Amino acid sequence: MSSGDDARSVRSRRGRRKPAVTTAPVPGAAAPVAAPVGNSFGLVEAMFGLMAGFVLALLAVSAYAAVTPHSQHPSQYGEEIVSLMALWTGFVGAVVVATRLAVRDDTVTRAERAERAARAARGARVAREGTGSVVKDYGLELRPWPDIPLGIVAGVASQYLLVPIAEAPLLPFVHHLYTRLGHPAQTLTNHVFGPGLVVLAVLVCVGSPVVEELFFRGLLLRALMGRFKDLGSWLGPAVSIVLTGLVFALVHFEALQFLGLAAFGVVLGSLAWRTGRLGSSIVAHMAFNAVTIVAIVVAR
Repeated sequence: MSSGDDARSVRSRRGRRKPAVTTAPVPGAAAPVAAPVGNSFGLVEAMFGLMAGFVLALLAVSAYAAVTPHSQHPSQYGEEIVSLMALWTGFVGAVVVATRLAVRDDTVTRAERAERAARAARGARVAREGTGSVVKDYGLELRPWPDIPLGIVAGVASQYLLVPIAEAPLLPFVHHLYTRLGHPAQTLTNHVFGPGLVVLAVLVCVGSPVVEELFFRGLLLRALMGRFKDLGSWLGPAVSIVLTGLVFALVHFEALQFLGLAAFGVVLGSLAWRTGRLGSSIVAHMAFNAVTIVAIVVAR
């Protein structure tokens, strides 16, 4: 018996020493999988990524308006495309920079980096240093089961149940609330047909979910969970998920949709935390956006 096991032994009622059940892993047994508490890096990069993304988007829209033949009335479709591309540049740049900076310490040996990657792969519930891999550091992984069905159900249910409930407190103050909630999407897709509509649908239903989940539920959420890990295994993640949901809603700059987006952000954060990866939250985000696009196209 090892000294650690001997120290944890207990006495039986007859006074004889009997070894207690230990937590030592059984050879060959699979390690329990748990969602990571968070990363010890990335919060500063996330804040700079937000600012950089919006500055780049503003510059891109201004440049687009300047080169558009009818610059006084530029196409909102074109503005949306260049704005998204610029915004995503800031988001993805922050993710990559945070990952690279986290492993720039020359004192970290190759063996230590390999151990970090192994802990990340096991989903160890510890605040981790960077591994140098975007996939491992932020859980960028999709498992067909249960991520796809779970994400679809969460996304559709959030669109048809969660958002109406979250927005209900505004009903006494906003006339035709639910009609007005759909105005931004309808305005964006107006006068867009054929290939243009396909491009827009791909950006909204595929590009936005992947990039935004990588940034908000990958970089930002895990950085906040690492920062608030001392609050406990439940309170820390809860505070981090709520804060991430609020930031997610704020950056959309839609006052009427704020409550619904914040609630949906909490759902996405919960999925990412409970599964330890971004697969289900990405699928949920895709389903949420796809429902809107499909409804608009069908209604034409």
